[in-house]
Amino acid sequence: MKILVCVKQVPDMATRFRPNAAGTWFGEQDLVFRMNEYDEHAVEQALRVKEQLGGAPEVTVLSIGPARVGEVIRKALAMGCDRGVHVQDDAAAERDPWQIASIIARFARGHAFDLVLAGMQSQDRGSAQVGPFVAELLGHACATTAVGFELDGAAVTVRRELEGGSRSVVRLALPALVTCQLGLNVPRYPTLPAIMKAKKKPLDVIRAQDLLDAEVRAETARFFEPKRRSAGQVLEGAVEDVAERLASILKERAATAAR
Repeated sequence: MKILVCVKQVPDMATRFRPNAAGTWFGEQDLVFRMNEYDEHAVEQALRVKEQLGGAPEVTVLSIGPARVGEVIRKALAMGCDRGVHVQDDAAAERDPWQIASIIARFARGHAFDLVLAGMQSQDRGSAQVGPFVAELLGHACATTAVGFELDGAAVTVRRELEGGSRSVVRLALPALVTCQLGLNVPRYPTLPAIMKAKKKPLDVIRAQDLLDAEVRAETARFFEPKRRSAGQVLEGAVEDVAERLASILKERAATAAR
């Protein structure tokens, strides 16, 4: 059995996003980057399948982007993945989900992966489109927003999260692609010995131009920070007093607006 895990490097959500000079995406200055949180659960699930099958499956981790994405690949290798693939692409931030999916699918076609795992969405762009696009291009069965996963022979049973707290259970014949939601599992932390071993694991570098065969279908027209609203005013006290003060504030604002 062969497993492919797709991971993305994204800015740490605690850092400050600012539009770039063109106003089409965020500027990278002063940002700290890390592995997309949803993808951590995809890596963990791949490793659990590997352990379930006695360590036989080979787990390949793939990431697309500039040189810095090597950090997230090495983290996945330190967690337990066997092989890394870095699709070198300095223009990855400008690719739309269809182009990214086409790169992944073209690589995957030549390796006959039985199972492809990915995060439900990225924390920066948040389109949740890449996984289903890859499944479509490969002709694989697909299940999204997985919060439960069981491998049984040549099939997987996936428990999906739906709106309003509902759940659905689907059974997919392999080969299949599953996108992972937060809460599917608890990702492991790489140990120091594992981090050292990861440095010796194979890491292939491929040029994006050698895999890209799709035109842009969607472009970001504008990226901007919404205007900050002023802090709200909290009224406390007895109900009668709060109601009287609220009525007074509303009358005052109405009078101001009418001037």
